[in-house]
Amino acid sequence: MPFCNVGACDSDDGRAPNSSRGIKIFYRTYGQGPVKVLMIIGLAGTHDSWGPQIKGLVRTVNPNDDRSPDAGDPTGGGVAGVEVCAFDNRGMGRSSVPTKKSEYTTKIMAEDAIAVMDHLGWEKAHVFGHSMGGMIACKLASMVPERVLSLALLNVTGGGYECIPKLDRQTLSIAMRFLKAKTPEQRAAVDLDTHYSQEYLEELVGQKTRRSILYQEYVKGISSTGMQSSYGFDGQVNACWTHKMSRTEIESIRAAGFPVSVIHGRHDVIAQMCHAKRLAEKLYPCARMVELNGGHLVSHERTEEVNRALVELIRASQSAVKLQEWTNLSNKSSGSKSTRRSLWKSVGSSVIVESVQKLHIFLVYLFGFFVFAFEHFRRGVRRLNPTPRKVYPPHLSSEQLLFFLLSFSKSHCAEMEALASDVTADAPNKWDFSCNLEVDYDTEEIARIVYAALAVDKELQPDKVKREMSVSGGKLSVRFEAIEARFLRASYSAFVDVLTLATKTIEEFGKEIKL
Repeated sequence: MPFCNVGACDSDDGRAPNSSRGIKIFYRTYGQGPVKVLMIIGLAGTHDSWGPQIKGLVRTVNPNDDRSPDAGDPTGGGVAGVEVCAFDNRGMGRSSVPTKKSEYTTKIMAEDAIAVMDHLGWEKAHVFGHSMGGMIACKLASMVPERVLSLALLNVTGGGYECIPKLDRQTLSIAMRFLKAKTPEQRAAVDLDTHYSQEYLEELVGQKTRRSILYQEYVKGISSTGMQSSYGFDGQVNACWTHKMSRTEIESIRAAGFPVSVIHGRHDVIAQMCHAKRLAEKLYPCARMVELNGGHLVSHERTEEVNRALVELIRASQSAVKLQEWTNLSNKSSGSKSTRRSLWKSVGSSVIVESVQKLHIFLVYLFGFFVFAFEHFRRGVRRLNPTPRKVYPPHLSSEQLLFFLLSFSKSHCAEMEALASDVTADAPNKWDFSCNLEVDYDTEEIARIVYAALAVDKELQPDKVKREMSVSGGKLSVRFEAIEARFLRASYSAFVDVLTLATKTIEEFGKEIKL
């Protein structure tokens, strides 16, 4: 199997020797020729995700290291003279998985990509990146602009707070399901809603919907590569959250003068298009904005259009097209002189947008605070032995929740679990096992925010477990009923695990936020 030892490829300029020692990057090459294309995949993705683009450029998905009799001609009769390299980022697939989050940044991962180029002996290449891979590609282009022939950024954002998707019921539901996913089947179901537009998934292909066809493919793919480790996932999330392109880095890309394509799906629920447009405007006049009807994985949903845009980008670089002819953006983001009125308008607009974004983050963080408090409360009653008509725990005020947040210790948890284990049950009948929970949030608005977050989680066994929620007078009431205690315990545990996992993610978001 082809691996690149990143530490061995470090140049004399001192590129990240500590974070690269012992790191191996798994890669594969396709096709043969003088035109080199480096493809960088996004968060939790592997090199295989570039399959539609690899096939579009070299007419085969058989890697050059596959020497089986049926591998066929590596060039496959595709685009003449193109060689593609796709690899697994650190923390995913067959590449090394560092255990420290500090070893995952877009700069370090860009150094991995440069090491792959060095390993292959590529002096220059066309660099394509998707999502987080687009962030990495931007860093690479700013670090070694003289080695980049063209730059394609698919479904990318500027990182940091721009990683937060638009908050609505759909994205909240997807987030909860993603955090709960423990098996390839569960992960595949979530990934479909994350990667594609609903319109695309519900299209009929013969007698089946595209969703059912893709589901089987996703389960097979995830099963073959394995679920991403927590180290890899947390690290790559850290890379996205800490990513930032400075003005100097943006200017180094613009000054290099190579063409850039920013390709984005209009129905992307992960990366908002407005952020991609803003990045494209910063890269004027190098950038061209390509908007397509599709979701986050627009490279799969609109394969022909994306491949056409990539081929046009390569040809534009080869023909040394003038950037003013290449871009389809206005010059409002260029370095030309601005009038005082337009300058004030621009600054005012920027301040308003930034304020709204900070308010957006504050609301997410506020919700995270209550989820975090509820998590501490949950730990104390996780082993609850539910009984008929038994109400446990008692009402909690917001002050008590804050107390749990600040001072709830392991000893308190042990005491509450011991109390819960002493409760005995009566002889059970249909729906006789129950557990009631009531939390006082003081205000109706906060209670309804929490209610909306919990409502997206549905019972998987409605014939064995029932759950009812209501909000009144600032209080959130939840009642669990089941035909057997074991079903009730399983339902209760699964329900609070949603909050547990969501809390960990929101806590990490909150650490990066400075309001």
